[in-house]
Amino acid sequence: VLSSLPLQVMLYFNVYYFPVWCLAEGMMLHLKYHLLPWHYQFLLITAFLILSLAEGSRLYLGYLGNLQEK
Repeated sequence: VLSSLPLQVMLYFNVYYFPVWCLAEGMMLHLKYHLLPWHYQFLLITAFLILSLAEGSRLYLGYLGNLQEK
């Protein structure tokens, strides 16, 4: 089994895209947070944290798995 070059290229660019996405999403969250009811505030923060953790772990495991050919 060989490592996949297209996967590695996509992971490489996604590592640079992910902080930009986090910054943009965090800024939008900050701007509209006080305008929402409390249950939407909770759901918005929860979704942002889950998506950020999932994407970070996906990128880490993708690099680890692809470069070690697993």
